[in-house]
Amino acid sequence: MAEYLASIFGTEKDKVNCSFYFKIGACRHGDRCSRLHNKPTFSQTIVLLNLYRNPQNTAQTADGSHCHVSDMEVQEHYDSFFEEVFTEVQAKYGEIEEMNICDNLGDHLVGNVYVKFRREEDAERALAELNNRWFNGQAIHAELSPVTDFRESCCRQYEMGECTRGGFCNFMHLKPISSALRRQLYGRARRRRGGSEPRSPPKGPRPQDRHRPNDRIRRRSRSPGPRHGRF
Repeated sequence: MAEYLASIFGTEKDKVNCSFYFKIGACRHGDRCSRLHNKPTFSQTIVLLNLYRNPQNTAQTADGSHCHVSDMEVQEHYDSFFEEVFTEVQAKYGEIEEMNICDNLGDHLVGNVYVKFRREEDAERALAELNNRWFNGQAIHAELSPVTDFRESCCRQYEMGECTRGGFCNFMHLKPISSALRRQLYGRARRRRGGSEPRSPPKGPRPQDRHRPNDRIRRRSRSPGPRHGRF
């Protein structure tokens, strides 16, 4: 029995533990979920909840109507955000193996920034310090994530431009950075280690797949008005 329970842990056959939380570190049911969310006590990965704000989703004019933001402007904004977070987190807490940002619209995934460190102790230190900081006027909420293999948590249909659930898909829609920025950021780590940079997840659906501005950090302060600071 123990072997059977271990074999189905985190799968849909597991009636006790939530498979979605196990795979993507988030569940649309939240605390109302009928299955357990086993939060890790140690992990290489932390998640900064709802940190990235896509300007296409938030841009409004003075009269409350949405203004148009081009795809090029969105990519430039995203690359700038990604580069700043990646470089500051890596410089302060330790080498980043992989970083991903969700382009989903569901409350449990929107703007989530997943940072996977090479060492668990770096993730633990980053978690402790980032929860005492602010970013772009909002308090940072960080937690350890069970996600270490993003190939299991991302939506293959999204990567192929075929996801019919759009932003409300329950699997991660991982927004890519530009190729030049990827070479720049991950190339630094490659040169330090003398190894190769992480490869992008393989394209194409798999049998088990389901439909599935530079801002600055502000230190959280108990006194009126946060004190300014970086990561």
